[in-house]
Amino acid sequence: MTDTQDHLTRLAEIAPDSPLAQARATRQAATDGIEASYQRLFAPQEVGGFTIAERLLLAQRISEWHGDRQLAAHYAQLQQTQPADGPRLQAALDHAERLAFKPAGAEAKHLQALQQAGWSLDDIVTLSQLIAFVSFQSRLLYGYRLLAGLPVATSGRAPVRASAWRTASHTASGRHAPPAFTGQELGWEPWIVAKPLEAFDEPGKALLTKFGHADSDYFRLLARDHAVLEQRTITDRAIFYTAGGLARQDRELAAAVASKVNGCIYCASVHARKAAQLSKRAEEVQRLLDVAPGGILSEGQGEDWRTQIDFAAALSATPPQANAAQLVALREQGLGELELLDLVQATAFFAWANRLMLTLGEPYDD
Repeated sequence: MTDTQDHLTRLAEIAPDSPLAQARATRQAATDGIEASYQRLFAPQEVGGFTIAERLLLAQRISEWHGDRQLAAHYAQLQQTQPADGPRLQAALDHAERLAFKPAGAEAKHLQALQQAGWSLDDIVTLSQLIAFVSFQSRLLYGYRLLAGLPVATSGRAPVRASAWRTASHTASGRHAPPAFTGQELGWEPWIVAKPLEAFDEPGKALLTKFGHADSDYFRLLARDHAVLEQRTITDRAIFYTAGGLARQDRELAAAVASKVNGCIYCASVHARKAAQLSKRAEEVQRLLDVAPGGILSEGQGEDWRTQIDFAAALSATPPQANAAQLVALREQGLGELELLDLVQATAFFAWANRLMLTLGEPYDD
């Protein structure tokens, strides 16, 4: 790959002296983490069995499904060879399409199908990371272009409504599955083996220990590609744990909204709980969690949260549907460029996080 600069600046046509450029510079750690994640996925030091040609073709298709023609053209331009057609590639495309449009419809059998098509466990994790990252990347670009006043492809339909979620009473292993969205703490179990800590090399062990994830099945699963996991974790913390800008509880609210749109009960439970604790608005957070499939997520909310919820839900749709009028409403509430950037990045990140949680395992509540 030759695109070694911050690719999002070019693809979003961000002017160097613009308010958006200044806001991104304020959030430099997030900007750097996003770029490093991109490089780890598309210019890795060790490719393994998941070839660059496969990665670029998949990224192109995912970008198209998310409605970003410029991003799709970017990945098409980088392709120098075509991957081998056959059951292996088709299985990956099926997995990618599912993650793009209906991530809550994923089941353990879909990962088994990837293994049967020749995908190793390590490569399944990298494949899932790549699909989820491009879902995040496309929403970042959409949000950046909107902030910059550039035209975006939107159907204009609003508001985006809550999606359905899994309704099975038990997990693949037989544990009791949560029947609805909740603010209670949940467990999560993987559908493919999470390596025990002692099975990792020293860099892998050090990474898991550094971020406090050594005991987590989820992170020991993602650590099968610990180069990507490291940058993803840095990006996550830089988006959610930085001073100034959008209030932390509002970033957590955006994460919960995206999780409702994508049908991710586990992620919603974590971030709704944080939003309630930080805002002291537990009743309003519970109202969001209680919205049934097809319901309007912002219904019954105060004006400040209603506007943010509608925007976050619209940005989370596939393809995104956020629009300039929603941005005007947010600005009228007093949100400046840094607050708006934080809202875009916090929402977009859960296009990534939800697609990993929903398609690599499932929650339980026993």
